[in-house]
Amino acid sequence: MKINTKVFGEIEIEDDKIIHFPSGIIGFPYLTDFALVHDEEKGVGAIHWLQSVQEPAFALPVMDPLLVQPAYNPEVDDELLEPIGQIVEEELLVLVTVSVPSDLTKMTVNLKGPIIVNAAEKKACQVIIEGDEYAVKFPIYDILNAKKAGE
Repeated sequence: MKINTKVFGEIEIEDDKIIHFPSGIIGFPYLTDFALVHDEEKGVGAIHWLQSVQEPAFALPVMDPLLVQPAYNPEVDDELLEPIGQIVEEELLVLVTVSVPSDLTKMTVNLKGPIIVNAAEKKACQVIIEGDEYAVKFPIYDILNAKKAGE
């Protein structure tokens, strides 16, 4: 399938690369099919994109939370994960959304609302972590700069 995206222009997405969100994502319950893409020109870096298949203008920047919070290990109620099937740890992918404001020094990730992907089933859901252990706006600019500098 070919879609004309806002971020990448026209791209081709193979059907077997589509990740289905049975309940959509928070704030966009009608967007249920996405592809995980990265900028070919920049290589596989920290930020990837969840590109909507239904709405080509909608792409959500996401990243592996362990890159900025190595101890990230939220407790998620099994009931919340039932819609995405039986999860095997090796097939589990956890992503967090990235907010990139015009002032890049204020870039944050949402550690409170991770996206859980069952790669084997190609199904995913976004959950809200209970409690106040994880922030909705966790600053990452300095962490990413330090990693880039080799610290």
